[in-house]
Amino acid sequence: MTFIEELRWRGMIHDVTPGLEEKMAEGALSGYIGFDPTGRSLHIGHMIPIMLLVHFQRCGHKPIALVGGATGMVGDPSGKSAERNMLSAETVAANVESIRVQLQKFLDFGGAPNGAEMANNYDWTEGVTILEFLREVGKHITVNYMVAKDSVKGRWDQGISFTEFSYQLLQAYDFYRLYTDRGCALQLGGSDQWGNITTGAEFIRRKSGGEAFALTCPLLTRSDGKKFGKSEGGESVWLDPKMTSPYKFYQYWLNCTDEDAPKLLRFFTLLSQPEITALETAHAEAPHERIMQKALATDVTARVHSAEECQKAIDASEILFGKGSTETLKSLSENDFLLVFDGVPQCQVPRADIDAGVQVIELVSEKGKLFPSKGEARRMITQGGLSVNKIKVDDPAFAINSGMLLNDKYLLFQKGKKSYFIVCAV
Repeated sequence: MTFIEELRWRGMIHDVTPGLEEKMAEGALSGYIGFDPTGRSLHIGHMIPIMLLVHFQRCGHKPIALVGGATGMVGDPSGKSAERNMLSAETVAANVESIRVQLQKFLDFGGAPNGAEMANNYDWTEGVTILEFLREVGKHITVNYMVAKDSVKGRWDQGISFTEFSYQLLQAYDFYRLYTDRGCALQLGGSDQWGNITTGAEFIRRKSGGEAFALTCPLLTRSDGKKFGKSEGGESVWLDPKMTSPYKFYQYWLNCTDEDAPKLLRFFTLLSQPEITALETAHAEAPHERIMQKALATDVTARVHSAEECQKAIDASEILFGKGSTETLKSLSENDFLLVFDGVPQCQVPRADIDAGVQVIELVSEKGKLFPSKGEARRMITQGGLSVNKIKVDDPAFAINSGMLLNDKYLLFQKGKKSYFIVCAV
């Protein structure tokens, strides 16, 4: 498929300027997307424009990832209801470097003709004076044209600073510089960027008589109307494993609804149309097995965090369904252990008791109060209904000691198939 055909079947085209498809048929193009470095990590909402660049490169074109080292200190008003906080140059520079590393997981920056490139708009704005900017850029775009943009109209009644009002000129200048310096004739982005992108194409036409193009992708919402990219607790899902663990990242995709899964498979995976259709068919025949969700979670987690981290997340997830092993439990970090068993009842016992060795029946009845009586605890243990760290215990006198502690702190007890509780040594 061509790039446009690929995006069209995936439902990833919102707007496109006339003539782009014909232009791309003539030969490979260079195209770019800008990433705002207002945080030290990208989140899964950023994966939509990233995937645009991925498909662009896979179809033989040259992607440019522009990190806004300059514009990040100003702030884009598109989609924003209030003025954003200004960041220091040092903070923006650190964020730029972090984002650069994350983008390298998705794009091939090798020496091929269509090898991806990085750009930082601070490189060409640092030495430009305000007078030069007004003469070279400001005189080509009228205020009337700028005010007509949705990103400005949406803030007009409550007020918008000149700083954010001027953002579309800065972005237009970026497009112009990439057009003249690197032959980049296409800018891509989310549908909320359409106004800014077309301002850039218009600026290129007015200033140099050149022809530039725009393509935007729909903004993604969940079937329940909520914003895509937020966890149930309202937190962003980050690509940085220090901010969102691979386990939690995997769980986000695994927990998507049957209604959302087909769209997410198209947007975020590289699976082909026949492969996705086959997954949808298999899922319809056995929806309880969550075939689409598992394929989605596995594909995205492996690409963002690595196949090894993805497998760890899968293993951790299966612990809750009784399939995990003691070794799997031991391999979990404390953070992931607590995430897996979030909401499971806990009790605390003195660490000295564990160090000295304590019989399991005493621990679960008298010290931990996990059973109302020793008699009930004894019956459960002798009937093989209790396990410690996934190890079956059938002897009430079985000794629990500090060598069994997970992360040198926890014991995981399981009663029956799905009833868990945690003892924490303090």
